[in-house]
Amino acid sequence: MAIISQKSLFVWTDEINALGDLERLLLVLEQLPDEALMQKLEARRGKGRNDYPIRAMWNLLVAGMVFGHTSDASLLRELRRNRQLVYVCGFEHGKIPDAPNLTRFRSLLLGHQNLIDGMFETLSDILYGLEAEYGKELAIDSKWIESAANRESKLRKKDGRSEGDARKGIKTYSGIREDGSTWRKTDSCFGFKLHLLVDAKYELPVAYELTDAAASDIVQGRKLFNNLKKKRPTVLRRGRHIMADKGYDDTSFIEMMKEEEIRAVIDKRNMRKGDPERVVPGYQDAYYDEAGNVYCYGLDGGKKRTMVANGYESGRDALRFKCPAMAYGATCVDIDSCRCKHVRVPLSIDPRVFTQVQRESYKWKRLYRMRTAVERVNSRIDMVYGFESHRARGLGRVRLRVSLALSVMLAVAVARYMLNQPELMRRLLLIS
Repeated sequence: MAIISQKSLFVWTDEINALGDLERLLLVLEQLPDEALMQKLEARRGKGRNDYPIRAMWNLLVAGMVFGHTSDASLLRELRRNRQLVYVCGFEHGKIPDAPNLTRFRSLLLGHQNLIDGMFETLSDILYGLEAEYGKELAIDSKWIESAANRESKLRKKDGRSEGDARKGIKTYSGIREDGSTWRKTDSCFGFKLHLLVDAKYELPVAYELTDAAASDIVQGRKLFNNLKKKRPTVLRRGRHIMADKGYDDTSFIEMMKEEEIRAVIDKRNMRKGDPERVVPGYQDAYYDEAGNVYCYGLDGGKKRTMVANGYESGRDALRFKCPAMAYGATCVDIDSCRCKHVRVPLSIDPRVFTQVQRESYKWKRLYRMRTAVERVNSRIDMVYGFESHRARGLGRVRLRVSLALSVMLAVAVARYMLNQPELMRRLLLIS
């Protein structure tokens, strides 16, 4: 058997830089703005028993998130075998809490969720101050978080183990295959839904809301931005574009973004039936479809030609389109008599179809690809912070876990910046 000499418990601080995960935890704890929460909880405890100090219990909870533990039992097993972690957390006399202690402390935190939310907002605002590009390109989406229960509790009097907040959410997807046949798919989840706004460049959270799984994406999206307008106007002032899938294809949402001078790059639902093309007002021979394409029909047999996108004209709040013969010399026998050499389409005709960034432009495609930043943040929430197999029940407990995970994510990013490593702000694991 290979014997590895034990590190001295009294000199381990001299070797902290070589401890990896513990260093990461220390950097997160250093960046978390948790003093207001600690003072509140310590004042509540007063002169009562202090076998497990408030700050030590909080540090342990943060450690569980940093190390991706999905249960209290897993976290406490690591605490028992890792004496360095005991002292990093602050259990000075080596007395280790058990599962009921941790459960009671987490229940205590439920009454101070506003302070934990405030920690997330403070960290996000710090990043706004540190990095001028942070928050310019935004993306929004939602993800389901399953409850640890598989159905709603039927108990009249709810206890700490019952599930009374989760709901069943259903999503239906449909489309048309290349051969013309249609397909349809339905997914469901019993639990909750995280509505997440992220920075699309750095792939870091900016704002969030947690609801039951049946909540509407667009309703919560409007609510999230209304709250930002009241509490954190900096987010709206800096934003330039917002990318989203077709779940946010809504006229009022697009116009809300436009009022805040944020250009919407949102995929579009197909809502027209039996009316594929409409006349562009003011042009007899120009038509547009629901995808935002503009066409002209030649006088010689009605040959259909797709017009070329020519940019957004802010003075008239309209999109410009140019005849392909005028744009790149395409052959057109009607060029002399054509009345559609240049077409302006006011956005007011249909704000869903015509947006400030033209749908058929390369810029629209480039920006829309950035929407996947939300998916990558959601993946890290599942894989790094253990949400794929978490055991929380109830909206309050799941929200506590979500807010702590997102705060830790931002704390790591701030620590990276402080270490002059802004290019590694998205890296959540080892800090070197």
